[in-house]
Amino acid sequence: MDKSASTLRFVDVFSGCGGLSLGLLQAGCRGVFAIEKSPLAFETFRYNLVDGDNFQFEWPEWLPKEAMSCEDLLQNYSEDLAGLRGSIDVVVGGPPCQGFSTAGRRDFSDPRNQMTNQYLLLIDILQPRYLVIENVAGINMRFSSEDDVSSLIQEAKPPSHADSVDKCLEEIGYSVSRGLVNCSDYGVPQNRLRYLFLCERDVQGEKGNENLLRELLHSRNEFLSENNLPLHEKVTAKEALHDLCTSGRDLVDSTDSNAKGFKEAKYTPPPIKIGYLKIMREMSGDKSPNSRRLANHKNRTIEHFKKVQKVCRPGRPMSKDERERLGVKKHTTTVLHPDLPAPTVTTLPDDILHYFEPRILTVRENARLQSFPDWFSFQGKYTTGGKYRKNECPRYTQVGNAVPPLLSKAIGTMLLSREQKKMINIDSDMRHSALS
Repeated sequence: MDKSASTLRFVDVFSGCGGLSLGLLQAGCRGVFAIEKSPLAFETFRYNLVDGDNFQFEWPEWLPKEAMSCEDLLQNYSEDLAGLRGSIDVVVGGPPCQGFSTAGRRDFSDPRNQMTNQYLLLIDILQPRYLVIENVAGINMRFSSEDDVSSLIQEAKPPSHADSVDKCLEEIGYSVSRGLVNCSDYGVPQNRLRYLFLCERDVQGEKGNENLLRELLHSRNEFLSENNLPLHEKVTAKEALHDLCTSGRDLVDSTDSNAKGFKEAKYTPPPIKIGYLKIMREMSGDKSPNSRRLANHKNRTIEHFKKVQKVCRPGRPMSKDERERLGVKKHTTTVLHPDLPAPTVTTLPDDILHYFEPRILTVRENARLQSFPDWFSFQGKYTTGGKYRKNECPRYTQVGNAVPPLLSKAIGTMLLSREQKKMINIDSDMRHSALS
């Protein structure tokens, strides 16, 4: 059977820098177009997945290759979108989740929560066979407008955002399977809990598959084996980062930073690449990955990080006692444990400290923990702050907000496997009918 005949064409909405799209492309799916309103994130997406050497989205002629919101897409191109109905197999995306994330303040009135409604409207127009929606675990929490932590998961409280999305999807004709997954179960060197909706459209009165998430879980071992990843152990932080250490390497001027005065460690590709590192170095040849710029830590900051590494238990956020001993207020700082997966990579550069060197991680190291291969080149400024933080999406934010490509590849592989099995069954039925 021709594998290409059973490919899936997808659209990515709220695509960010492209983690979800990248994994689907790696699995063998075909990208049609993507929507992302951040110019910085879309710059990275376009550089790698539209104009890149390794993968290229098809991209319709009527749609500009530029950043835009889902709202703008619906307002300006609704007729063109309707013309795609029947040709799009999958719509994927992660509507902005900050409004109901457990990592920060849950905000019942956050307009970003309302973007989910635009996503649902687009689905209703395109009517794809499959939906993949990724979000934070907090999407399944119930909360009141008072934002009272004690009000979570109480009978009198309104349904969770996930419950509401589930109901909406069923109303527009989809069978829904949903639940939590840990990205580390799919080879990502990071304990990152995400909430997935995997849905199939009901056709002519026949219900779609309500067990897609179960199929994803059952396909895990085969996926890991096919990608030469360990079945019974998790990929560790050290496995992901050891070749990016600065110790014993020459420091040179940063090669991809507009700001002067920054350094990076000279990179030499390891001669032997196995397991996770082999995946990271695929398609890179002898080229060095970008985004290796080191932070300009002051001496007192370096000494503070040394104390943190000495006092804190690796792999766990600082305890109250440890914070008091060190005189720090920040709750989320974690020192990497070299022999465990990393904690959740966030958009804040100083949430994670290196397991050996007294410094924060580079953008590239965070990208490694997110399973972005080294050829994937991040674009735009490195950080932002102040009044710009709310609207800009610099490199650290792009990486922290992304869906790990390895998880996405596992999803795409599962969906393609389903399509191939369907084609085999159709061929078998046709042969049987011809003989009867």
